Amino acid sequence: QCEEVRLDIDRWNLECEFNNIDHRTDLNGVDRLIVRRGQTFTISLYLRSGSYQPGVSSLDCVAETGPQPSEQYGTRASFGLSANIDTSCWSAAVTSPPGDMVALSICSAPDAPIGRYTLTLGRSGRIEFILLFNPWCAGDAVYMDNEQNLAEYVLSQDGIIFRGSYKHPIPTPWNFGQFEGGILDACLRILDMNPKCLRNPGKDYSGRRNPIYVSRVLSAMVNCNDDKGVLLGRWTGDYSGGVSPMVWKGSVEILRNWDAQACQPVCYGQCWVFAAVACSVSRALGIPCRVVTNYLSAHDTNNNLVIERYINENGEPIQSREMIWNYHCWVENWMTRPDLKSDFNGWQATDPTPQEKSEGVYCCGPVPVRAIKEGELTFKYDAPFVFAEVNADIISFMKKKDGSTSKVTSTTLVGQNISTKSVGSDAREDITHLYKYPEGSDEEREAFKKADHQNKLLHQEQNQGLHLTIKVTSDMRKGCDFDVFALVTNNTQSTKKCRLVFGSSAVSYNGFLKGNCGFKDLLNVELSPGAGEPSLPLRLNYSKYGELLTEDNLIRLAALLLDYTTRESVLAVRNIVLENPEIRVRILGEPKENRKLAAEITLQNPLPEPLEACCFSIEGANLTGGCVITERLGSSVGPGEDAKVKVYFTPTHSGLRKLVVDFDSNKLGHVKGYRNVIIGK
Repeated sequence: QCEEVRLDIDRWNLECEFNNIDHRTDLNGVDRLIVRRGQTFTISLYLRSGSYQPGVSSLDCVAETGPQPSEQYGTRASFGLSANIDTSCWSAAVTSPPGDMVALSICSAPDAPIGRYTLTLGRSGRIEFILLFNPWCAGDAVYMDNEQNLAEYVLSQDGIIFRGSYKHPIPTPWNFGQFEGGILDACLRILDMNPKCLRNPGKDYSGRRNPIYVSRVLSAMVNCNDDKGVLLGRWTGDYSGGVSPMVWKGSVEILRNWDAQACQPVCYGQCWVFAAVACSVSRALGIPCRVVTNYLSAHDTNNNLVIERYINENGEPIQSREMIWNYHCWVENWMTRPDLKSDFNGWQATDPTPQEKSEGVYCCGPVPVRAIKEGELTFKYDAPFVFAEVNADIISFMKKKDGSTSKVTSTTLVGQNISTKSVGSDAREDITHLYKYPEGSDEEREAFKKADHQNKLLHQEQNQGLHLTIKVTSDMRKGCDFDVFALVTNNTQSTKKCRLVFGSSAVSYNGFLKGNCGFKDLLNVELSPGAGEPSLPLRLNYSKYGELLTEDNLIRLAALLLDYTTRESVLAVRNIVLENPEIRVRILGEPKENRKLAAEITLQNPLPEPLEACCFSIEGANLTGGCVITERLGSSVGPGEDAKVKVYFTPTHSGLRKLVVDFDSNKLGHVKGYRNVIIGK
């Protein structure tokens, strides 16, 4: 039996380029070692004396993370050389022939905590690396077995977030930029600044092995409501002390600002910004993630699955804390749920927008999307709140001038057209079926029973007598005058005498009213039995709505029909979104890596008045050097005229990239556009 001889290491090479490419982290750069857990990486050791002899040479390795590394917490692992790598735990093996250069292969455990590590090799070697989640590793809780999905949900640095309205989803481009310079460091800093880490770092670092824990920490840390989080939300329209959430085109600037200003919150965010930043951080850390949009999203504050909506006698809503948001965005992270039954693995909803407290902190999730569909409201975390967002019942009441209230018939449905970007294309994928069973199906009833959703179960047939809907035309563009229509049908046997109130007001995406855009009050509407009446038009003029519109371009239409004989009232509500003009992007020249490229960007002024202070800004992952490029126009742009600029940038990596464009001016704010560019080698 030979005596073991410790390897005498002189120097080493971490082979960052080879390893980072192999671990799909090379877009972060190849100047430091960034690897994924449960996967082998290889470094070169150069010996000071002697040579490596199989079975004789030995090397003690210790991997440590966090301020108080301990084997009990899983934040310290010690291991020696084995004949072969064991991918189920920390292990090391030599993969080169005997000699004075040693190729040392090392594998981390597939459930090791993620983060910054030091690896001590024998007495003299000490290397540093960053360890990430590994969705390519079958032993990792975030494992995903589809290459196209991995390319979209982990590696893609740009995407589409759906806004607008459920009848008219509008794609907004976003630069996630999770591999841009400094972003990974900012993401690790987010973990270090979270209150759980500040209170008990040893326990928090240990928790970082678990994507459920990490997702929940991120959902709290992307907003700054209880901690040194990234973004401050504001929905009032007064953005002094910061910028409107509409200004952002990507997460890079937000994360860099937070990191640079000593973790002071960045001002301001709204739901899609919170969700997009959470998506960037999740992808940066290696958790597959996507942004989803729920149209007509309920904000239920008391967990009774009912939203009580009050209107006045003109059909205008009376503001309350329980609201229906025109849309609401959150994220889904992909992971197993060993704490639940195995059918609840897969997509987990987490919501970083601060709405309600969970365990005393503004965070929400992760909750399995499947649990929402099945009505399993006891499953962790925050299932009742998310279930209500997609399933709450709306009951409408009219508050009269004398203080009395009466119930109003209305057919607004919550949780429509739940949307996310398709894999490998910019098309919208409808994922409503992942959150709910078909309306009226037996399975839906079962889910409602399980969730004790009494209101939906008791749903009597609505008033079948008078029917009211709102119809619109397709050409509702900002700057135009156009008509919207109320359609009334009398399904009873008798002639009806009614009052019809038809109003419109500018509204923010989360339901706050900004002023009347047009109003009609018809006191003597006579409806003969059976027949539908001619539609009643309401004219919306730019001269009236132009000043009132918020940056969301939304107008709330409400028609209220009052039956003089039965005293019944019927309400129809519809949000419309006005189209912004298209931004055209022309790429000049052949796009190649590290070669200067020009883009010509044009927008035609659709308004009947000139645009002043026009400004284009662009950004794109691996296109604009991690910066936002801004071009201002020297002169005003008259009605029908083009605002046009030429912008230069140098792409750094080949592949398909999105150039994201924002146009701003005094009268037309934050119009978004983009162009997909294929960069050659």
